Amino acid sequence: MSADPLNSAGPPQRASSVGQVALGGDRSEPVEVRRSSRRRRTVSAYREPDRTVVLIPARMTVEEERRWVRVMLEKLAAQEERRTLDDEDLLRRARELSARYFEGRARPDSVRWVTNQNARWGSCTPALGTIRLSHRLQGMPEYVIDYVLLHELAHLLVPGHGPGFWELLERYPRTERARGFLEGVVAAERLPHSPCPTRD
Repeated sequence: MSADPLNSAGPPQRASSVGQVALGGDRSEPVEVRRSSRRRRTVSAYREPDRTVVLIPARMTVEEERRWVRVMLEKLAAQEERRTLDDEDLLRRARELSARYFEGRARPDSVRWVTNQNARWGSCTPALGTIRLSHRLQGMPEYVIDYVLLHELAHLLVPGHGPGFWELLERYPRTERARGFLEGVVAAERLPHSPCPTRD
């Protein structure tokens, strides 16, 4: 399965359909199916901020398309479940990132997922050394979660979003890409807030 459509190359794909796929209960998921005459046997899928894209051969029947869409949705969900970090993993990852980019100066005492942060991706309490990440990040690319962790780690060292704060974050080479990804998620959801503070 293609994990990074931004870096993939190939012939233009023709979008054949966009719709909602029922996942059971009241849940559904927006899916775009793209057919390609150049694609013979392979089927691939990847997540975009507002939908899942499934790439299939043009010759597939409607029934085959429906079957493969469900198969690929299940595969993506299984992959995302496997790579979801628990709170201990988050703390370990935060300490690794601090050592790599901040000389270990940011020392969080706890990092955990929370379900009550729908208007921000992360938050921290410097006095207590605690970091909280929104559960909405679960399943997003690792480099995006790393960016949010680094954003909060930087706040343990520098309050506010002045030049010193951004100088720290610029040490992470995927800062701009991660910010772009989160901005795309917010734009897709049409939320009235910015995913991360902008430079003053």
